[in-house]
Amino acid sequence: MWGAKYCVTFINSITMSRIGRNPIQVPKGVTVTYNESDHKVSVKGPKGELHQALDPDFKIKQENEEVLVQRPSEQKRHKAMHGLYRALIANMVTGVNTGYKHQLELVGVGFKASAQGNVLDLSVGYSHNIFFVVPPELKVQAITEKGSNPTIILEGIDKQLIGHVAAKIKSLRKVEPYKGKGIRFSGEYVRRKAGKAASK
Repeated sequence: MWGAKYCVTFINSITMSRIGRNPIQVPKGVTVTYNESDHKVSVKGPKGELHQALDPDFKIKQENEEVLVQRPSEQKRHKAMHGLYRALIANMVTGVNTGYKHQLELVGVGFKASAQGNVLDLSVGYSHNIFFVVPPELKVQAITEKGSNPTIILEGIDKQLIGHVAAKIKSLRKVEPYKGKGIRFSGEYVRRKAGKAASK
């Protein structure tokens, strides 16, 4: 009998293999080039340019307005990497064409946020302010409107980078489950606990 771990790995490799076979649609204004000498894919569009190194065994094929990632064999490792590379390149195409945006809210009495250049100044209930330096590849805004929670908006073309930075900012004040205070993604559902008083 197959072990549970083997079954999960096998299913994941099949899923990623199916993803890898899907062609990537390249919109107008976006160019995808593959340099075989250093095995790097470059994607250029109206919002910027991104690069991604590939395993030397993989090839990139372009047909009209589509890009295909080709794997060398049916090995489990190649199947898994096939889907990974396809997803990375698709994210790059979307990033240089339309970009990515993450929005976070500061929920709590007296919580504040301001941005000067790429430095965020956060007041989130500690005895001191937190200064967070956002990478120059991203654009950051801090908005405070009357009657609404302070909001941080991150914009950029690199999906991995913007996701990592947003998660890092969120971790500076994790949402507590009783009053819901903390930094959260806009629209995020927070499961609240009743607390001791409600149980009496």
